[in-house]
Amino acid sequence: MSPSLDHVEHWVFDMDNTLYPAECGLMGRVQDRINAFFVRTVGMGPAEARQLQLKYLRDHGTSLSGLMLNHRVDPRAFLDEVHRVELDCLTPDPVLRDGLSRLPGRRLIFTNGAAAHAERVLDALNIADLFDDVFHIEASDLIPKPDPRAFTRMIERHGVDPRRAAFFEDTEKNLKPAADIGMTTVLVGAHAPASTAAFVDHRTETLPPFLNRLALKDAA
Repeated sequence: MSPSLDHVEHWVFDMDNTLYPAECGLMGRVQDRINAFFVRTVGMGPAEARQLQLKYLRDHGTSLSGLMLNHRVDPRAFLDEVHRVELDCLTPDPVLRDGLSRLPGRRLIFTNGAAAHAERVLDALNIADLFDDVFHIEASDLIPKPDPRAFTRMIERHGVDPRRAAFFEDTEKNLKPAADIGMTTVLVGAHAPASTAAFVDHRTETLPPFLNRLALKDAA
């Protein structure tokens, strides 16, 4: 049975590990650069630096937020360095493009990644032209998901009505504040079917087939 999102007019997508499969390994490359940045910046060995990075991620939403609060790191230097990775693992997916193209209304990216990173990824996937705009970490004044303030800023900037919006994410905890303000939530990834969170409305292992089987408003 096709899931019905016929009330949705605003389609909001996380980017990394959502628009493309996590198995491609792109975020592993980014993680390697984050690890190296931590080792150099905090003066710890790799294992200790990794534990600190995970703590900052858990406590602050992003590694960058913890670095800024505790080590006065220049956010631009961090974002430029950790996103300087090859994108050869990304290839355009015609099924993804078809699925996105059929969505009625506006399409937005809502990412904790940097603006330049988002531009490169969307170009590599050949879907940049399908989105009205990108709400990146700089647009959020470096306040990341799942902080509710990031959602408020995204909604206000782009005039999104949460009751008529769907949010697609691979990180379960980032869907909670979306559900709290009335957005329909979709968890994406191999882990999605096992999710039992009450704030997750729909679950799919991969995004393209889900989009292509949606029952949509004004669909024939």
